[in-house]
Amino acid sequence: MNPAHKNTFSHICIIRSLIFFVTTLLLSAFSVHSSQNSAPRAAQEWSAKLDSEVRFYQTTELGVLVAGTDKSLYALDGESGDVLWRRKTGRLDETDVAPVIGTDLLLLNLEKNGKTRIEAIDLLTGNTVWQSDKLRGSVMHLALEPDNGWLAIVLVRDAKGKPSDGCKRKPAVHLLHLATGEELWRYELESEIQMMPTRWFADDDKETLFTLDNYRAPLFADNRLFLFYEGVTGLAVQSGKELLRERFRINEEGLALTEADPVADAERLYVSGRGRVRALSRATGKLIWEAKDLGLTPELLLTGESLFVRTGGRFSQLKDGEIVKRGPYGVSAIDSATGKIRWRFRGADKGLTNLALASTTTIMLADDDELLSLDAATGRVQLRSKHRIRRPAFVLLNERGEVLVGGQNELAAFDPLRGGEAFWRVAYDPPGRGVLRVIAAIAARSAALYFRYGGVATTAFRGVQLARGLSSLRWSGAVTRIAIPNLSDFAAEAARETVTSQLKPFGLLSRVDSTRRTLRAVSSPSLNLNVDVEERLWDRLDPARQLDKLSRVLWRRQQLTVLRNQHMYFYTELPRNGGRGLLGVNLNNGHDEREIKLAEPDYRLLTDEIAGLLYSAKDDKLFAHRLTQP
Repeated sequence: MNPAHKNTFSHICIIRSLIFFVTTLLLSAFSVHSSQNSAPRAAQEWSAKLDSEVRFYQTTELGVLVAGTDKSLYALDGESGDVLWRRKTGRLDETDVAPVIGTDLLLLNLEKNGKTRIEAIDLLTGNTVWQSDKLRGSVMHLALEPDNGWLAIVLVRDAKGKPSDGCKRKPAVHLLHLATGEELWRYELESEIQMMPTRWFADDDKETLFTLDNYRAPLFADNRLFLFYEGVTGLAVQSGKELLRERFRINEEGLALTEADPVADAERLYVSGRGRVRALSRATGKLIWEAKDLGLTPELLLTGESLFVRTGGRFSQLKDGEIVKRGPYGVSAIDSATGKIRWRFRGADKGLTNLALASTTTIMLADDDELLSLDAATGRVQLRSKHRIRRPAFVLLNERGEVLVGGQNELAAFDPLRGGEAFWRVAYDPPGRGVLRVIAAIAARSAALYFRYGGVATTAFRGVQLARGLSSLRWSGAVTRIAIPNLSDFAAEAARETVTSQLKPFGLLSRVDSTRRTLRAVSSPSLNLNVDVEERLWDRLDPARQLDKLSRVLWRRQQLTVLRNQHMYFYTELPRNGGRGLLGVNLNNGHDEREIKLAEPDYRLLTDEIAGLLYSAKDDKLFAHRLTQP
């Protein structure tokens, strides 16, 4: 090598090393400064001060925490609290932001100078991937067909008001090319439909947001898009033409989610509504059979040749969020090929939880008094056990095969074959002080955190077939938004935010196919910068650090696809260290293995089980708390 070239190369290496060292030092100093801005807490991992009050925050598949203030939208690394990027968007509502599951895209509903548009941005860098001024409104539901690159987005405009007044709007459904945002067609519902407040415990005079979380999200199946807002509507994906239209009232008696999430097998799609269950041909979309006079049908389970239908249960009232019971209560078994009702069980008393299949031959459920085991072939009761759980809200199966009966404040494990006394039992009442409505919301949300990640693996026998087994992915903000959830709903569907092993990237991650391509991509100066994006972390990182970040993101998402959440949280007085906080109980043994002290908890709290963190917010700060051993 020429000596001059050799010296130049040495100088470049020294300079790059210095830059890397200084950058690392600055980032460490920033992290320390950030953590010093708040009072020390034993379980606090990091805190971040934003530019104004935190209005909302959401976790995403890629480990990015998205937070909105009155001035900006932030994306933070969920594990470190580092600000990945910030955009001065002005005041956004939580319904203006929606992650596109299965991708690295984030949808934003933006308004500027009286004009509105939808933007799809790279979640890791904040760069705009595409935008459209033809789309207007808050993002309520998404459906994604990744094989063909179709994105169905359901938008509603001006969905705000007082909870006591209610809200009716007419949603619009847009079918887009996911990669470009090009609109293929638009479909508008025929009439306005009743929406659901995001929260009820605010003052009646205070305005709140309304959502479509009281409806099932759209579903792609066999070149059709099915909607579940005014009954069942089937649209041809290529043209938007109506192929199926069956009208019936959704949200019977002003209750949310009184109709089941659809399930499917190789030939048929099964839907419910108006006291009936219908089988639709996946080949033609036409009605094959209809089972009538069942009552409210909030849950369908399909295994083998049998379709099990739960009738009645607990539901959230749209007007005030109260959980009420509606019957008649029971379970029906239907021949999936013919629609013939094989048997009906009507022995539940004063309420009913979700269903869980302990095996292909045994159905588990609980009413207000007893845990019941039914023979799946005949519907006969195999055993009855007094569970002694106040207001039971769900039934689960843990990894040891035990049946768990739980409510917002209690949990007990039983032998599914013999019943009898519980193997173990825990009860953690929420603190009696404070605003009771808010305390109830925090307690319910704490229990519901379990269902956000992988809960379906332990709630039902693995032979159960779900519509999520199709290539379609669906999103609704119910898991992150509803303040006082109906836990039996969450147990029945075990989170609508389905995570698959396949990731369809469009931003920075689209350049990552191998380590070699990653190195070439992240060291290239050709990244498209967006003038609206500020505080971009990627601009301050050495290429090696960028590679490390991207590798961590991909590893993390792979872990998410196999995650099985093992803990349920209770908001209570902590038994060891005193004070209020969350106690994490292991579902397999009943031991309280995790503890987080939260004197003033946020009812919006979320967990990231892979990172082992719980997030909360107060004023202009976001906090991450380590899920520690007590």
